[in-house]
Formats: sequence, structure tokens, C-alpha cells
Amino acid sequence: MTSPESQSPAPQPSEPESKDRVYRSVPAIAGGVLLLAITAWLGLDAVFSGDGRTPWLALALMLLIVPLVTAFTLRPAVYAGYDRLRIRNPFRVIALPWGQVAMLKSTYSNEVITESGTKYQLWAVPVSLRARKKAARREMRETADARRAMGRDDGRGSARGMGAGVGAGAGTRGRPGHVSDGPVRAETDRIMDELRGLHEARHAAPTAQGEVSVRWAYEVMGPAGAGALLTLILLLVG
Repeated sequence: MTSPESQSPAPQPSEPESKDRVYRSVPAIAGGVLLLAITAWLGLDAVFSGDGRTPWLALALMLLIVPLVTAFTLRPAVYAGYDRLRIRNPFRVIALPWGQVAMLKSTYSNEVITESGTKYQLWAVPVSLRARKKAARREMRETADARRAMGRDDGRGSARGMGAGVGAGAGTRGRPGHVSDGPVRAETDRIMDELRGLHEARHAAPTAQGEVSVRWAYEVMGPAGAGALLTLILLLVG
């Protein structure tokens, strides 16, 4: 499940820039916290209870594992601003002005495609085929309920007369079986719909133009690389 953390209305030209809408994967965050807790528990136990080179090997493995777990679970986020889309993936941060975005694609993964054809995956908005199937089943169930409700109302209306039948059909609005808010969508698909709407509204805006920038996350790659190197040295030496 992925959820927006904050939303704010689009500003007027004379107002300061609005806050970004922030999207993260709640299950990924929960899984990351659990994995970090297990790593800390096992690693610290090996550091304080182990002998020989075991404490050093535990420290090296923790230096490798903690940045990687953080990068793939806690770090990913999507920031949808008024003028740009910023994607924080495990090892990169991509800033895309809306004018550079060609389309947002959703198949087996959610991606943004630039005008030059480059694709960037939205790690923080993962596709859930299970959620899509669940939403489709709910849509079918609500549609069937609405049709049954309309059939019952039409039957009662026919007994009263043609005029009453029209009133009965109108009276189904607001009932549990009535579908009034459009098709049922999985949460990540609704998020992609929001991003597409923001892209359509801001694609041609003068303040939403510029160049795509990509920054590598050396704060993640550095510690992980050092941990991998230390682990390899300790294994070879031992």
C-alpha cells in the first residue's frame, strides 16, 4: 500500500510554491524497519558475544546490509511538486520538470518516461497485481449490486406507474449498491492517476520547464561498498 503523506492546493502565481505531495510504500517501510531490527539484534549480539574475528566480520556485514536495506525500503519516495516530479530511488535521485515528462506508464511496474525516451521506475509506487484483482472484483460486485437495486426499483415503479418508476430510479443514488464515484481502482493506480492529472495540468507551464537532473546516492553506495570490501578482505584473510 502506498499513501500520500501531504497534499496542498495549487498556489496562485503570487503565492509561494506549494509543498510537494509525498508518496511512499507503507509495506516497504514496515518491512525495512523489521529487517533493520533483526540485523541490529543479530549483529550486536555477534559483536559483543563473538570471539576471534567474528565481531569484525559482524561489523563489516552490518556496514554492508544496513545501507542496502535502507536504500530499498526506507529511502524510496516520490515528490510531486507544482513544477517538477522528484523521484528518490535506492541509488539515484531524479528531478524531472513536468515539461520534460512525456508520459507516466503503469504495467507491471510504474514508470515515468521523459521526452527523450528515458525511463525511470517509481520504486515508491510499486504495482500490486493482487490489489488490482481485488479492485476489479469489488467493481464487479458493486456493479452487480447496483443493477439488482435498479431492477427492484423498476419493478416497484412499474406497479405504481410510469411516473413513479422514474422517481424510483433516481432514488438509488447514495445507496450502498449505487456506483457514483467512478470505477474502483487499486491505491497505486489512483496515485498514478493523480500524477497524470498533475502532469497534464502543468506540462506546458513556463515554470515547469528545464533540464532533467540525476544524482547518484553516494551516501548509500559508499558505506555499502566499504562494507562489501571489508567483508571480502576478512573472508580472504580468515
